[in-house]
Amino acid sequence: MDTSEERHDQSQAGEQSLFPSTGSEEEPDETRRKRTFKHLFGSSKIFLAPEEKPSERPELQGSLIIQSKAEEHYTNGQEAMGMSKYEKAVICFSKAITLQPEQTRLHVSQAEAYLQLCDFQSAAACYKQARLLEPGAFSDRLAFIYYLQGQCLFDQGLFLDAVEAFRKAAEVKPGCSAYRIRSLACLTAAGHHSDCLKLLNECIASDGPTSDYYIFRARLHKLLHQTSKCYQDVKLALALSPTCPNARAMLLQLQEASEYARQKALDRALAGQLPEALSMIDIALQNSPEDERLYLFRGTLYRRLKDFTAAIEDLVQAVELSEEEEEEREVRGQVEAKDKKDEHGSVQEEAQFQLVLTYNDFAVQCFSRGLYAEATLLLNKAIEEEKGQAGLYLNRGDCFFKQGDWNFALADYQQAEEMMQPNDPAVRLRCAVLHNTLGSFCFQDGRFSEAADMFSLAIQYNPEVSQYYENRLKASRKVPNLEQARQDLICMLILDSTNEEVLPLLMNLFPGCSVSNILSSPAGQAVRVQLMDTIQACRSSSSDQQKLTEQLQKMDLTNETTEPQAEESSEAEKELKLCVNQQEMQIILKSLLQVKEVVSTFVH
Repeated sequence: MDTSEERHDQSQAGEQSLFPSTGSEEEPDETRRKRTFKHLFGSSKIFLAPEEKPSERPELQGSLIIQSKAEEHYTNGQEAMGMSKYEKAVICFSKAITLQPEQTRLHVSQAEAYLQLCDFQSAAACYKQARLLEPGAFSDRLAFIYYLQGQCLFDQGLFLDAVEAFRKAAEVKPGCSAYRIRSLACLTAAGHHSDCLKLLNECIASDGPTSDYYIFRARLHKLLHQTSKCYQDVKLALALSPTCPNARAMLLQLQEASEYARQKALDRALAGQLPEALSMIDIALQNSPEDERLYLFRGTLYRRLKDFTAAIEDLVQAVELSEEEEEEREVRGQVEAKDKKDEHGSVQEEAQFQLVLTYNDFAVQCFSRGLYAEATLLLNKAIEEEKGQAGLYLNRGDCFFKQGDWNFALADYQQAEEMMQPNDPAVRLRCAVLHNTLGSFCFQDGRFSEAADMFSLAIQYNPEVSQYYENRLKASRKVPNLEQARQDLICMLILDSTNEEVLPLLMNLFPGCSVSNILSSPAGQAVRVQLMDTIQACRSSSSDQQKLTEQLQKMDLTNETTEPQAEESSEAEKELKLCVNQQEMQIILKSLLQVKEVVSTFVH
């Protein structure tokens, strides 16, 4: 009993001690709260207010421990760098970075350690991290690392990898052209000339043109077989630096290659190998595209190959280049040697003459295809360039004749007649045909007297054609002029006794007389003598038909004749091809087929 009561009393006392009375007014509230925490949690300070906690030891704070350890690793790394133990230094700096990744100097130190190990990729990565921590810093060093990496790759023959390294260096420092230059060298060494040319054009656009850039690009164009562009770049380099030795040396090489190709083209042309000659002169022009002699040569070849459009372009270019060079000499006031001036003058004159020949030959081709209006336009251009060539007027007269422009044709024939030798067959035969044609139209219109006069002019130009006498005979009968008609009939009998028209006319004009009686009569003999004298007078300029043929052959420039060199035209070259060729002229001499259809409408 006593024991249980004692336990009950102790329990009550414990409760009173565990939960002390709050009714005591002698203790402050704060004191009671602290005593309560102490009874509940003992010595634990986790729930104490910060100001109630005792101060900690500095050497036991976490941030200071990390900082101290990172500094230790950094110091060890620096010591390793001093002893050239770069692998150990990398490890030490890496540990320090792990503890304090925000420290820029740690990344820089590790980058330098990697750089000593020639690990450019890792060094660049470290410097890139440092740049992130300090934007705008370390650009020079990072670009230099990329440059070193590119140079090492270049030395190893890894040109494309080197290009990538130099490209990164240029991105870090865009204003430094040295990195782009190294990229150009890598692309050239790798054989990527097109990519190199593209990059070089960007350099010229950004940095501005220089003679070195132009020389570099000229060499690239030469490697790409773009010789004309190579020449242009060399000229641009010389314009910026007239004494540039590299530019002058390249220009000399191009000129020598051009001259060699020109000589080869000349040999091929003399051998009659015109397509091969054209290929060689193309090469010569690529090496020297401002040489007017080469355009003259190629234009002449094109004319001989009947590529008249290309020939005209080249010859016009030759004339323009000659004129420009002459103007430049006058502006500069340079005193040239007389032979050099004569050379340029002769090239210009020859080019102008070849241009006239080309217009004429082109017109002859159009004439042969029935394109008479086009041929007339071409001959107009030729006459505008050269007004002293009678053959041009003859050809234009032929074009007018074919188009029925008789008066224009007659004017051109008469102009040619004034410029040519008297009784020249080329103009004499044409004038005869034209007057016979005009007489035929006069006869159709009933103007018989004018028709007789026209036929008389035709006979005056060519007294050997029986048809002319027949036409004048019929016009004389209409006038009437029977005496003239009888004389013309006798001439017909002498020139062409087989003419079917003779017999009806004979019965009408000499009724009851035979051909032999008429020809043996005094009147017949007198007409014969007069006719022979007239024919002999016309033949005095060319004793026989063979001489006429030879002259026509000289005027007809065909591929059968041997043409001279491009720069030295022979006399045969300077003759103009005629629209009416030798065969057509022979037809005219025999039967006058050009006007046969017209005459047949009124000679009955």
